[in-house]
Amino acid sequence: MESLQNTATTEGHTWSDRGRIVGVAAIALAASVVTENVVLAATGAQPYGAPIEDVLAYYAANRDSVAIASGLVALYLPLLLVFVTGLHGLVQRRGGAGTDWSRLAVAAGATLSAIFVLVNVLQIGLTLSASGLAEPTPEFALVWHAHAAAFALALPMLGTTFIGAALAAHASGLTPAWQRLLGLVGGSLLLAAGLGNLAIADGSPLLFVGLLGFAAWLVWLLATGVRLVRS
Repeated sequence: MESLQNTATTEGHTWSDRGRIVGVAAIALAASVVTENVVLAATGAQPYGAPIEDVLAYYAANRDSVAIASGLVALYLPLLLVFVTGLHGLVQRRGGAGTDWSRLAVAAGATLSAIFVLVNVLQIGLTLSASGLAEPTPEFALVWHAHAAAFALALPMLGTTFIGAALAAHASGLTPAWQRLLGLVGGSLLLAAGLGNLAIADGSPLLFVGLLGFAAWLVWLLATGVRLVRS
């Protein structure tokens, strides 16, 4: 009997420790994403509809800021994968309710990571090219448009990750009903914005629909992370 109690206690500690790791990953992910966007916004990052001359001027003048933002991306992409795979493991350990949704979150999160790698690689290319250009070239403009298109296509993948994670976490009892609702609404906004990816890449205000969903994702991450750390 004592052996069974010890085993149960050990398993409880193991689950709690894993939950805290996933929670810390969620909080660190949200914090690094916010920091990246603050760095870019504070230095005057150009919208996708900006004149290509202004884009060139921005990247030529803000190499250090882009380097910081790129470093943060290199940090938060592994955190994203730790979070979605860790959440899948927690869901399975809590009886498996929501496992299909957590699998969806893992698949979408992996795809999202690959797209964000492309977004970041193109942004680094823009920065390196800008310092040697006196005026925009067709090649520079092409890379800028490809960067915009990749970001626009990342929105539906983020929405899918958000919905899958939110439904999985709630089904397994990790989060309350309001977080499930936040996931459904925020994820749907991201999916809706993704339908207009060509318009967004061309500078459409439709991007702000996706930004609302993006903000909801960050709130959900922080709330979920705090709950898991306290578990």
